[in-house]
Amino acid sequence: MTPRKILVTSALPYANGSIHLGHLVEYIQTDIWVRFQKMQGHEVHYVCADDTHGTPIMLRAESEGITPEALIARVWQEHYDDFAAFHVEFDHYGSTNSAENKVCAESIYLALREKGLIEVRSIEQFYDPVKNMFLPDRFIKGECPKCHAKDQYGDNCEVCGAAYAPIELINPYSAVSGAAPVMRNSDHYFFKLSADTCQQFLREWTRSGSLQSEAANKMQEWLGAEGENKLSDWDISRDAPYFGFEIPDAPGKYFYVWLDAPVGYMGSFRQLCNSRMQDSGSRIEFDEYWKPDSTTELYHFIGKDILYFHALFWPAMLEHAGFRTPTKLFAHGFLTVNGEKMSKSRGTFITAKSYVDNIKNTEYLRYYYAAKINGSMEDLDLNLDDFVAKVNSDLIGKYINIASRCAGFIAKKFDGKLGATDLAASAEFQTAYASGEIAKSFEARDFARALREIMRLADVANQYIAEQKPWELAKQEGAEAQLHIACSTAMTLFRDLTLYLKPVLPVLAGQVEAFLNIAPLMWTGVWQALPNGHGINTYQHLATRLDPKLIEAMNAANMESLKPVTESHSETRHAEAQQHAITPIAETISIEDFSKIDLRVAMIVNAEHVEGAEKLLKLTLDIGEAAPRTVFAGIKSAYDPAALKGRMTVMVANLAPRKMKFGMSEGMVLAASGSTPGLFVLSPDAGATPGMRIK
Repeated sequence: MTPRKILVTSALPYANGSIHLGHLVEYIQTDIWVRFQKMQGHEVHYVCADDTHGTPIMLRAESEGITPEALIARVWQEHYDDFAAFHVEFDHYGSTNSAENKVCAESIYLALREKGLIEVRSIEQFYDPVKNMFLPDRFIKGECPKCHAKDQYGDNCEVCGAAYAPIELINPYSAVSGAAPVMRNSDHYFFKLSADTCQQFLREWTRSGSLQSEAANKMQEWLGAEGENKLSDWDISRDAPYFGFEIPDAPGKYFYVWLDAPVGYMGSFRQLCNSRMQDSGSRIEFDEYWKPDSTTELYHFIGKDILYFHALFWPAMLEHAGFRTPTKLFAHGFLTVNGEKMSKSRGTFITAKSYVDNIKNTEYLRYYYAAKINGSMEDLDLNLDDFVAKVNSDLIGKYINIASRCAGFIAKKFDGKLGATDLAASAEFQTAYASGEIAKSFEARDFARALREIMRLADVANQYIAEQKPWELAKQEGAEAQLHIACSTAMTLFRDLTLYLKPVLPVLAGQVEAFLNIAPLMWTGVWQALPNGHGINTYQHLATRLDPKLIEAMNAANMESLKPVTESHSETRHAEAQQHAITPIAETISIEDFSKIDLRVAMIVNAEHVEGAEKLLKLTLDIGEAAPRTVFAGIKSAYDPAALKGRMTVMVANLAPRKMKFGMSEGMVLAASGSTPGLFVLSPDAGATPGMRIK
């Protein structure tokens, strides 16, 4: 097998909160895959970093009376320790606030500017006159213009789920100072994602096999049909004060955190290249992994919540800045606990540290996650009762049981020396090794399938032991030879299972290697039994049963210690977005309440940009009345006006007209939105005509 050269990354956790069990789905998945590749002899580099820039970091540091640099240094150590506790083994774990990342971000920006893909535009946005800063949407709060719920964010209402522009809020106020914000203009820098060259490249790249099928389908929805231009240009700048990298030749303007965050993969890898050369003299060539014609492999493991950025913005940036694009993006789903979103009140919003403090053995969670991960974007459920049962049944009752039942006889009866292996009894193990099916499952990230086969083999081994009954053979005259073969065969089978489980249970595998007195297990060569006469060490307990009381203690500790999320958690970041669920269902209404809402089929006669409005489009709607209606809709980020003309949609026809800065809005168009970026305007089925009532 020809060794491969592989660079692997996990998404960057935001330096504004603790690592919790939802985050660990990704890092454990990535670590298992990386360890499997390294066990095959491939050259693999696994890098990650803390994502450290943005307004939340700046404000949190200010509230704690420390510098942003001091804050991110402290959180970096906390994150690093949490990952180490769960045996996530990075080759380098850096920070986006590094000189290397700054150079990479600036080089990409300057290359895009040289290609004519950066444009400066004046936009109007809310400004906090007390803090003297422009406010991101999530730092503006007020009364929802739809349901009139108080204290809602500037981009969507968490009560009714409506999406809107900040200027639509009633009685808006700054979430930073509480002051009433004012509107001011500012020059912003945009990456022209709507350019034909970007659109065409993304249509080809998203169909190239670099995405899972479900992710590729979602990208086609966002891109639209051939000839459509649904992608808006991307605002990549923020105004001072801001914690981040200043844009070259633009004093007081900073790169938006989402620009330099994925660039952090490059910056962290550059740091690895530099440190490897300094520490050992061995060279890793940065350009070999990032040049456009690179023959190396690049894989990003991410949550599906940040697919939009990684499958559209990131590859477009790389392609047009003269770098290679990812070989594949591997997106995973979210974590639920006991079938529900993690909850502080139930004690199931579990931090990595609270798990370590109460349960201690982190490989139990690695095993349970692996048994659930199938390489798709499906959500994963941590059922705590099932967690206890599976660990005790599989790891203790099946796997560890093999060694605990047989190893003692080798020490007591045969001076710690193995005898011959029963090759007939190990036939299924030989076949499994030769077929490579377990390896194929690990390669495909279908760890659940791999573990099902491993546990089937564990059942085979336990059945053999049950049939041989070494505890009875040890008491029988003249049965020593049979006892020696039976226990030696069990040790060979135990060795095989350890090989397969090593990517999942690296620490336990190391303990088994020491017990069996063998070299570190690798996924190479051909199957061989442990040699006749090979000496093993005295067996020590390798793992104990998981006590359900430890789970209870962990839940209780989380209910007591976890504090409410603060306002500093206000920009959507990977490290805060692992627990997405549907917007909470609103209060129950009666059929009479529903009948008051007059929903009508509407034809979009015209759609146009609104000068000075960052998120609004002006729609002219025909609902069968004598004159069309005007509606201002906050869908500019998702739709090109030309693509909407002639389209059928659904509107609330009896909503009271509302005077806005740009004119009178005479209704509301219905659109869906969720945890991932994107708005989706509703359309009726074919055959519906303007004015039809929806019941």
